[in-house]
Amino acid sequence: MADHGRRPLPLPVLLVTGALGAGKTCLINAMLRADHSRALAVIVNDFGAINIDAALLSGTSQPVYGLKNGCICCSLQGDLLRTLGTILSLGGRLDAIVIEASGVSDPRGIIEALFDPVLHAAVRLDAVVTVVDAQDHDSADPLWRAQVRAADFIVLAKAAQAEPERLAALRTTLGAMSKAMVFGADEPGGLPLDVLLAQGTDRGARTAAQPGDALPMLHDTRFVRLDWSSPLPVPLARFQSVIAELTPQLARAKGFVSFRERPGERCVFQLVGRRASLMPAPTPGIGTELVFIGRTGLFDTERANSALHALQSS
Repeated sequence: MADHGRRPLPLPVLLVTGALGAGKTCLINAMLRADHSRALAVIVNDFGAINIDAALLSGTSQPVYGLKNGCICCSLQGDLLRTLGTILSLGGRLDAIVIEASGVSDPRGIIEALFDPVLHAAVRLDAVVTVVDAQDHDSADPLWRAQVRAADFIVLAKAAQAEPERLAALRTTLGAMSKAMVFGADEPGGLPLDVLLAQGTDRGARTAAQPGDALPMLHDTRFVRLDWSSPLPVPLARFQSVIAELTPQLARAKGFVSFRERPGERCVFQLVGRRASLMPAPTPGIGTELVFIGRTGLFDTERANSALHALQSS
């Protein structure tokens, strides 16, 4: 039976940033070749006349779009918006768009471009991943720090080859910058793609009425998952307080939530890293259904469950 009241949610965008030579292209190649059943489009930006990154990625089965001669966040912002518009107009199955930023760009420009009113209803920034070369980096460089500050997730490239003292100092720096979601690209189990690409396996799934369709069942022991639901709406201020308490422990959270202060409305709640958002749900409903994913040893699911259940009696 057709659901004429259902409208699609915006297409998620994964932004990959990092210094020149840090390993962004290797990361994107790994995502494109991994067995995750998602249809991805990739936009790459190379600082130069020849788009080397696009050539390196073109051997995959996923479409790659190149932007040349500049930094996406300034001179090529218009090109980025046009390219996104072209991708969205092609139709067909598409689960997410991956943008590789130039190594010489501050990602804030791209982030601002993604909030352009023309595109905001069609695409949304899902996560920012910053690739850091564990061997060769300058943690005092303002651009490096801007790229790290923007990150929801940090991926350490060449960590196995880095000197232990340098690696330890880097992790201390990242910790001081409140970056808890730090992963080694070559650590056992590989990159946590189910966390980086936490979306359903087809675009239609993003209009489904079950948050479990949007976040995967986890088989990676580095992460734990908590599903929580309530048939009743929850108080807005108390919900915000609980989420603020849980956020430092979480990699992602997603689902539907109804608030006592907004009778008859339902919202889609999304959290990536420390960035949270609420938007109108594609279908009406009552109650709350949430999924939380956090790193093992950091995310206390029992304590989180208790805090969430307390919302029902607040």
